Amino acid sequence: MDLLDSMEVYVLAVEKGSLSAAAAASGISATMAGNHLRTLETRLGMKLLNRTTRRQHLTAFGEDYYVRCKEILRLVAETDAQAHNLQLAPAGKLRVTAPVTFGAEALMPALPEYLGRHPQVSIDIDLSDRVVDLAEEGCEAAIRVGRLPDSDLVAKPLGPYRLMICASPDYLARMGTPARPEDLGRHECLSFSPAALLRWRMADGDGEYCVPVSGRVRVNHGHALRSAALHGLGVVLQPAILLEADVRAGRLVRLLPEYELPSRPMSVVYLPDRYRSPKLRSFVDFLVERFG
Repeated sequence: MDLLDSMEVYVLAVEKGSLSAAAAASGISATMAGNHLRTLETRLGMKLLNRTTRRQHLTAFGEDYYVRCKEILRLVAETDAQAHNLQLAPAGKLRVTAPVTFGAEALMPALPEYLGRHPQVSIDIDLSDRVVDLAEEGCEAAIRVGRLPDSDLVAKPLGPYRLMICASPDYLARMGTPARPEDLGRHECLSFSPAALLRWRMADGDGEYCVPVSGRVRVNHGHALRSAALHGLGVVLQPAILLEADVRAGRLVRLLPEYELPSRPMSVVYLPDRYRSPKLRSFVDFLVERFG
C-alpha cells in the first residue's frame, strides 16, 4: 500500500473519531481503511490506535505519529502546489513600488526586457520615496534603498546604491576642477534642502573626509539637481544611476573618481506567502539577475 495514502487514512481516523468515518471521507471501504492502519502499525512495529466496539484511543506513540503525519502531508501538498506553479507561465498584473530615482532611471529602462520575456504580465509601478506597506496597499514587491528594519518581509539583496560627484564642462571651465575633497569648499555645491546634507563624505587610502559644502541653490528633488548641474549651476552629488548617462555623453564630468563615496544597500522585498506566484517569482529573479 502507498505510505502517504495510509498516513492520510490514519490522520482522518484520528480527526473524525473512527476508521469507518475515515473510510467514508476517503471513498474506500471500512475494511480497506483497517488494512491501511494495520500496514502502518506493522511497518512501525508500534500500536497507533486502541479500538473497542464503541470508541478508539490514541496510544502515546500514536499521538506523536499523528502530528508528524500531518506535517508530512502538508509538506507534500505544498511541494506539489509549488511544482504546479512552476509549470505555469507568469501572467496577470504585478504591482510594484520603487524609489523615484531608481524607478525612473534604472527600472523603467529594464522593463522592456522583462516584459519581452513574459508577454502575459502587466506591471503597475508606484514610484515613491516613502516606505510603502505591501500588505496595506496591495503591492507584491518593493525595491528599498538603505538598511532594512526587522520585519516579516523576505528580502533579496541587489547591488549597492552608489553616489557620484559631477559638474558640467562649462562650470568647470569657469570655476576650475576640484582636485581634493577640501577644494569643494570653494565651489558652488548643489544640495538637497535639509542642512544635514551640507557635508559630503568620502574616503581614500589615507583616511576619511567630511567636507562642509555650500551653494546658492538648494532643491529637494534629484532630477532637479541634475538639471541644475547640466545648466552649469554647480557641483552635484547624486546617485550614479542618475548621472552616469550624462557622464558617458560628455554632458557632465565625474569629479574626484579616486575617492570612495558612501553607498547604501539595496534590496527587493516581498511578503513570504506571495513568492509562489509565478509572476512575482519571475520579477524578483529578473531584478536579481539585472541589478544583483
